[in-house]
Amino acid sequence: ILSNCPALHNLEWVSKVRVNTQAVLKRAQQVQGCKVAKKQWQAAWLLKAVTCIDLTTLSGDDTPSNVHRLCMKAVQPVRHDLLKSMDMHDKGITTAAVCVYPSRVADAVKSLKAANSSIPVASVATGFPAGQTPLKTRLEEVRMAVEDGAMEIDIVINRTLALTGQWAALYDEVRQFREACGHAHMKTILAVGELGTFTNVYKASLVSMMAGSDFIKTSTGKESVNATYPVAIVMVRAIRDYYLRTGQKVGFKPAGGIRTAQEAVVWLALMKEELGNEWLSPHLFRLGASSLLADIERQIYHYVTGRYAAYHELPMA
Repeated sequence: ILSNCPALHNLEWVSKVRVNTQAVLKRAQQVQGCKVAKKQWQAAWLLKAVTCIDLTTLSGDDTPSNVHRLCMKAVQPVRHDLLKSMDMHDKGITTAAVCVYPSRVADAVKSLKAANSSIPVASVATGFPAGQTPLKTRLEEVRMAVEDGAMEIDIVINRTLALTGQWAALYDEVRQFREACGHAHMKTILAVGELGTFTNVYKASLVSMMAGSDFIKTSTGKESVNATYPVAIVMVRAIRDYYLRTGQKVGFKPAGGIRTAQEAVVWLALMKEELGNEWLSPHLFRLGASSLLADIERQIYHYVTGRYAAYHELPMA
């Protein structure tokens, strides 16, 4: 399958990959230990983080009303008076996208349209979170989400193919998802907590990029292990290698368990160090999160007022 692609995109590259686990873990420790900016610099990094968030709700009890509230929060993620005191109220700060289940896409599109907002709606698809449904229904799910107005599709790979080394078959599936997405951006979720080894994570990253992913994403948020720094380093190094070989820039999205403002800044620092400033914008970096925004807003409130807000003083995230 891969040999029909441009010469660079071949299975040989994938088969030769080996990841040095100790080096990855050492680099991850360095990243976690780096000093985080304070005062106005921290506030600036936090506002940058807000603009990269895919504000997400993926619950069994999602309804049109809580999706509507999520959309309103995406449009005005930080209280207007707080932004005004930082002279940032007129800079168009919103989250990067709203992320929901396929059956809630129409609700989200309707809410954002009513708010006169151009924030894109992202939909998970392809049998999220396990990907253990027939290929036919996974493809149909993508098409239906796009028809309902999703501008971005977060697909999940078939982990069985990765774990059994069927990289050509995985490429073929992701390629079909890419075609089903049409004009929509495609983010490919590797579910790193279920891939077993760093080498598998790197190979899955490469194959997903070769097959046309716009982003690679760590996790569904439903696995027991989600976005960790070691796995992220493996994925961003794959992005870097792919860029150096092909000239194509692929985005990165950590997701699952990212809850504090401090972590958000560490993720941004990781991107800046590993991939450079270009990857510090929403077209190449997203943070998949649901509760993160509330903590960022609390930290910004503290920066502006010098005290922490009581929970009733900030709107629900």
